[in-house]
Amino acid sequence: MNQEIERKNFVVLVVDDDPLVLKSLTLLISSLGYRTLSAEDGISALELLKSQICDLIITDIVMPRMDGLELLQHVREEYPATGVIMATGFSGRASYAEVISAGAIDFIKKPIEHAELEAKLTRALREQQMLRELEKQSLCDELTGLLNRRAFDKRFPREVERAARQHYPLYLAILDVDRFKNYNDSFGHQAGDKVLAAVGEILHLCTRNHVDTCFRYGGDEFALILPQTSISQAIKVIERVLQRFRKMAFGNTDLSIGMTPCSRNHALPFTKDMAQLIDRADRAMYRAKGKGIGWVISNP
Repeated sequence: MNQEIERKNFVVLVVDDDPLVLKSLTLLISSLGYRTLSAEDGISALELLKSQICDLIITDIVMPRMDGLELLQHVREEYPATGVIMATGFSGRASYAEVISAGAIDFIKKPIEHAELEAKLTRALREQQMLRELEKQSLCDELTGLLNRRAFDKRFPREVERAARQHYPLYLAILDVDRFKNYNDSFGHQAGDKVLAAVGEILHLCTRNHVDTCFRYGGDEFALILPQTSISQAIKVIERVLQRFRKMAFGNTDLSIGMTPCSRNHALPFTKDMAQLIDRADRAMYRAKGKGIGWVISNP
């Protein structure tokens, strides 16, 4: 039963320029319990990936406009969490060693046999689950249950790029617990840990599941990424966070929150642009702390 549930949550994108092969392979994979999507070539596949997360791609190698090896290169660079299995009826076009060296997780020859395909999908599913669990452990803050700074550094640039590509607003908020060191020194580290854990719980309660992302940024600092959010919606989120924290009455602690809209500045190198966006939110947070006013939004 658990394996059936896992398969239903595992999205496989089939890419082939032959309509009959595309349809039959998609139906076969669906019959094995996996969620399926399809695209007729590499360019169409990349367009689909902009709006749909896929766990695995099974792609033909020889295709017009963009072949499978070119698609593989794009996926490795832009969607590294997505595995790729290369399929071809032309054994001379690329060898197993070549496609694995290029970044594919497996290789399958046409005509595709049902048993071989099922075995390769099962292995891909298991490997993805193991990798995700390891990744989750490395990106998770144990105390708060939030994602950590390493996760923020990976996620934030991708969110800014996606927002720019799909033309929707994105906000970044950085939060700091005021007078946390004094509280920690006065009541002990266990009490201090309870404050940090409470902030993590509040952030989860005040944000949208599978849309917004919460991070323990470091020490007593936290961060929120709020995509597809208007300025009024973003303000409501941080005000809810403030209200809930203040109701918990952890001594004389409080929160200072700085927020900024995140629009790409294409005149700057990407890494510098990301650093400036984070710095804007950080400086807004310190202005809020200095004035004792809870939150400040910086101008773009």
